[in-house]
Amino acid sequence: MNDHDAIGPMMAQIGADARLAATQLATAPAAAKEAALNAAADAIWDQRAAIIAANKKDLAYGADKGISPAMMDRLMLDEARIKAMADGLRAVAAQKDPIGEVTEEWTQPSGLHIRRVRTPIGVIGVIYESRPNVTADAGALCLKSGNAVILRGGSESFHSSQAIHACLVAGLKAAGLPEAAVQLVPTRDRAAVTAMLQATDHIDVIVPRGGKGLVGLVQREARVPVFAHLEGICHIYVDGAADMEKAKAVLINAKTRRTGICGAAEAVLVDQAFFDKYGDVLTRALVDAGVEVRAEGVLAEAPGTVAANPEDFGKEFLDMIIAAKIVDGVDGAIAHIRQYGSNHTDAILTEDQAIADTFFRELDSAILMHNASTQFADGGEFGMGAEIGIATGKLHARGPVGAVQLTSFKYLVTGDGTIRA
Repeated sequence: MNDHDAIGPMMAQIGADARLAATQLATAPAAAKEAALNAAADAIWDQRAAIIAANKKDLAYGADKGISPAMMDRLMLDEARIKAMADGLRAVAAQKDPIGEVTEEWTQPSGLHIRRVRTPIGVIGVIYESRPNVTADAGALCLKSGNAVILRGGSESFHSSQAIHACLVAGLKAAGLPEAAVQLVPTRDRAAVTAMLQATDHIDVIVPRGGKGLVGLVQREARVPVFAHLEGICHIYVDGAADMEKAKAVLINAKTRRTGICGAAEAVLVDQAFFDKYGDVLTRALVDAGVEVRAEGVLAEAPGTVAANPEDFGKEFLDMIIAAKIVDGVDGAIAHIRQYGSNHTDAILTEDQAIADTFFRELDSAILMHNASTQFADGGEFGMGAEIGIATGKLHARGPVGAVQLTSFKYLVTGDGTIRA
């Protein structure tokens, strides 16, 4: 049997082990899960030199493959990012355990007392690309929510993910929890992805975390349910009633803080009234910050901009590039976002609350922001400690997927010899 032939049996064993671990985790004490996460955080910090050494191998691999600067940024780990990873694990550990929480409770006229209680989903499969920190984030959130997880990292992050996973396993062992609760697929072979997408007996939901190509593949081929977003095509609408200094600061942050994340702004829509008042102040600020502004209409005449192509709108650049155009008020912005957006995150900058309310009411993105950078579209910034991804669908999970979003529920019904008439 060659290595490729061995993938099926290997993935079946990983799935069976995960299913068994999930039954144990479902009733694990909250204190044990908290202890495992804190021990894993300690291990990640203690092993930071080994993780950085593993990451250097991945960076060399990525450079040889010629991956983009944005992807290289996602891949890179340093002490600051490792500390953030460990801090994220501790933040998840400190959260209230969602399992067993009564979300609703009532008594029927029949005398039945009914409680709706949070339960684990079971086994989560996470397929991700170059960001090795997803190994820690996904492992932590699944463990906190009582789920076993099968992690399949990208080929670029292979060594980093292994080093981080070893720390998660150390945490599980220290807390007396099953090591199979967090498993990492030990191969770069794409056949493992196919096996996960078909593993209806072993995996309850798949979470893809990566670019449009990966997420599209998962959505097309999965027989297992999927929490997904295809792209983060985030818009900033600068209303005529926006504060000019706030608008500049938020726009620059939303585009340039980190261009390779899904919360980075990819298009700015400027109200005609704002342009009439302040001219090309926003495009100049972007150009001065090193951003290539692909502009339409009168904005294309501003110094430093280049003329946009039609395909620049509705495009996820993940780079120091932004599309820009003038729109006619909030209605024009809403119409543009409905046509070109991805239902991820969109923001309005205005001092007029009524206009902000219209923007919030009439758009259906998973996250809508008022006078704040789209770079806050992150589970950690939402107080979730970390996130497994941002879901843009409308069923079950939407927006940042944290521990609570990785739960299901059951109804506990109590009577007293109660019979139905």
